[in-house]
Amino acid sequence: MMKRHAEPIQSAQNPKVKLWVQLLDKKGRDKQSAYLVEGIHLVQEAIRFEAGVQTLLYSAERGMPAEIEALLDSGAVAECIPVSEQVLAKCSDAQTPQPVIAIVNKAGGEAERLLVREDSLVVVVDGVQDPGNLGTIIRSADAVGATGVVLGKGTVDLYNPKTVRSTMGSLFHLPVVEADLLPLLAKAREQGVRLLNTSLQAKQSCYEADLTGPVWFVLGNEGKGVSPEVAAQIGEHVIIPMKGPAESLNVAMAATVLLFEAMRQRGLNK
Repeated sequence: MMKRHAEPIQSAQNPKVKLWVQLLDKKGRDKQSAYLVEGIHLVQEAIRFEAGVQTLLYSAERGMPAEIEALLDSGAVAECIPVSEQVLAKCSDAQTPQPVIAIVNKAGGEAERLLVREDSLVVVVDGVQDPGNLGTIIRSADAVGATGVVLGKGTVDLYNPKTVRSTMGSLFHLPVVEADLLPLLAKAREQGVRLLNTSLQAKQSCYEADLTGPVWFVLGNEGKGVSPEVAAQIGEHVIIPMKGPAESLNVAMAATVLLFEAMRQRGLNK
């Protein structure tokens, strides 16, 4: 049963507040195995998709947003605590603090479960550094109904507040898991998964490649691309044809093109 606190927490020096503030930093998130979700829309999605909301902070001055109040009978929230505007500002990295912040447990899950699907469509991210790029990749994967997203070492923290915001809630809609890529990709290849990435030297267009079977798109760092060790695991390369003089697309846009072409092909073959 959800616990509702009647008395607001006013001081930013409160011990609970100090713990919540630590979640703005990766070290604190790792230690507490939790992260912050800010804003009405993102908190709605976290509750609707039962993402593991442990605590809901809301402005004592502005009150609980009606959109959130309507979801609280679902049992997906452990406790609700009214707090001062000062506390909200302290727990936020946004310029304008939102009226509600959720403390959410980090999701678990093993990347190997993505191998179960015979027609798996997965995005593997190797060292992408920009939170906006990672968020866009996750949103695009969500939009096409992909099986999941795998994050390799060196990738920007999934639970960075900027990354969470940029997913626009898609983080809660599909599995996004962290993994050691080399053994995972080797196992995927053994099970018949085709590992594919983009290359300006590739002879085959992404529109010519057959993307209907189990396919995992492997995407690399914005500047360096895929690491040499991971690149050695990749069996196929495609090029995204372009009419204009642009040299290439950024990693998030390339992922989106590949994912939507895979969706198009799979939809036509159903």
